[in-house]
Amino acid sequence: MKFPKAHTLKEISDIIGAEFVGDAIFPVFGMNEIHVVEEGDIVFVDHPKYYDKALQSKATVVLINKKVDCPEGKALLISDDPFRDFNKLTQHFKPFQTASASISDTAEIGKGTIIQPNVFIGNHVKIGKNCVIHPNVTIYDNCIIGNHVTIHAGTVLGGDAFYYKNRPEGFDKLLSGGRVVIEDNVDIGASCTIDRGVTGDTTIKEGSKLDNQIQVGHDTVIGKKCLIASHVGIAGCVVVEDEVTMWGQVGITSGATIGTKAVILAQSGVAKSLEGHTTYFGSPAEEAREKLKQMAHVKKIPEILEKLKKN
Repeated sequence: MKFPKAHTLKEISDIIGAEFVGDAIFPVFGMNEIHVVEEGDIVFVDHPKYYDKALQSKATVVLINKKVDCPEGKALLISDDPFRDFNKLTQHFKPFQTASASISDTAEIGKGTIIQPNVFIGNHVKIGKNCVIHPNVTIYDNCIIGNHVTIHAGTVLGGDAFYYKNRPEGFDKLLSGGRVVIEDNVDIGASCTIDRGVTGDTTIKEGSKLDNQIQVGHDTVIGKKCLIASHVGIAGCVVVEDEVTMWGQVGITSGATIGTKAVILAQSGVAKSLEGHTTYFGSPAEEAREKLKQMAHVKKIPEILEKLKKN
């Protein structure tokens, strides 16, 4: 998430009330999570296990809960609670805006696009040309939709990320300031839910087709010409490369990468990244033919045990 304009390190420290290490006029251009962070961004870290990863990342400013040696060319913001202060920055730069109409006056809708009754379109949404948005679709603030996109009834774009910190008093939510970006020629079925990024974009690339009742988590990127059948659940921060096929009720864990032209058969559970150009099945998902052989062998176990008893 980039700020509307550059801010100094001192200005950022004043917003969150944190001590800083570095030049007061050090420029800061945005904020992002570790997996999408860029030069000029703030990243937060609140566990020693991830200190080195954050300090050595592309981030220019590290919001951290311990005074450590500052890498050359970077700056630090010292906070007793980086999670809380990262939320403060999101609230400051991307505050919640209430709606004043079913279709916001700030929304941009392209020529030839059809908006059916009872559609909600939030603030600063952009929709391209020749799209069809069917009844009861909800499009939250700042979503970007390309040309020739069809979205069927009841789908929700831009809901908050499912991202919480477990504190003694209960779950503390990491606020979402990112977007959903739908590229050209994408079809999205009925009652799908596509969550926005925490600071970046949840993206569905050109030509992909989604069936009904699919969940796509925050910051996930679905590549070009993917085909995803009903009841698939994709967690946050997943990368699905181009021309991947997923059949019904596939589940994918957070942070996994699915390689180009992989096929994942129905009811498979993906617990780690998978190589492309391969068909997978089972839970945990493995190469389909090998998995089916394993299942065939398992079926023979009672027969084998019976023979052993006789011997």
